[in-house]
Amino acid sequence: MEIRDALERTIAEVVQEGKGILAADESAPTIAKRFKAIGVTSTEETRRQYRSLILSTEGLGEFISGVILFEETLGQHGDDGTLLPALAAARGIVPGIKVDKGKIPLANAPGDEITQGLDGLAERLEGYQQQGARFAKWRDVYHIGHHNPGRLAIKTNSEVLARYAAICQSLGVVPIVEPEVLIDGDHAMERCAEVCEAVLHDVFHALHRHRVQLEYMILKPSMVTPGKESAQQATPEQVAEATISVFRRTVPAAVPGINFLSGGQTPEEATANLNAINSLGWQPWELSFSYGRALQEPAQKAWAGEPANLIAAQQALLKRARLNAAAQRGQYDPSME
Repeated sequence: MEIRDALERTIAEVVQEGKGILAADESAPTIAKRFKAIGVTSTEETRRQYRSLILSTEGLGEFISGVILFEETLGQHGDDGTLLPALAAARGIVPGIKVDKGKIPLANAPGDEITQGLDGLAERLEGYQQQGARFAKWRDVYHIGHHNPGRLAIKTNSEVLARYAAICQSLGVVPIVEPEVLIDGDHAMERCAEVCEAVLHDVFHALHRHRVQLEYMILKPSMVTPGKESAQQATPEQVAEATISVFRRTVPAAVPGINFLSGGQTPEEATANLNAINSLGWQPWELSFSYGRALQEPAQKAWAGEPANLIAAQQALLKRARLNAAAQRGQYDPSME
């Protein structure tokens, strides 16, 4: 009962109308790439400074209900000496943790990948809980090509996601299940829809096999879009129609929240597409966002590693969070940019 109560409480606090999840769980190589783009060297201290800036933003909890953190961040302190997970919690933002160990090529499946990290996951989760994490995130990726993703990749990745989710729930940790269908390539939107449908269909079959309680999980999927190199791009309305069409065929109504990843969309595209999705009328799930770069990129540019830019960076973050919260209600307009 204690475990179920913990799951219910976390879902109630994270899945809220008008709020989304901030993905601040960039691995060391990823954040080094982001920092390089703004002329900042990635060190433990610069990463701490930046994440302290993000989590100490006044008013962020009005639009953000949860934050996914990287392992290093759980043990870091803000500029005022408060542990960063506690800093988030003080603003009404539930701390979560990325628990996968990254992706590697899937054997005997050319062009496909698998995510590692199941070994020792339960023990790691217990440690993360003691540090304040109440939900977790695991990402598997699917490449779209002429022969990808293959049946082996779809099946194997579904099994991994379901095993992860079952382990989380057994400990009272809400799992975010992230099957990311990559935007890379020149494929048409119809091909993306086909892959998304096959992937989600298989993921939910695997979750059912592993007795994962759908009421106590969050789905973090890709939107249905053309490949970013495709000659035929789509309007937000087309993205919305295609995405909801796939979800209504594959995602059970028991899932409380779907928090989209931005997956290479610009901040403005990710907001406009989310707004179009929420403008289609009632759906059985809370449809929101769990963006990383699409929320943080303007803040990173404004900050550029300079302490004097802290307020400007926080305002840039707050603006994107506010616009996405409006999109979550279907109330965003580009004029608000």
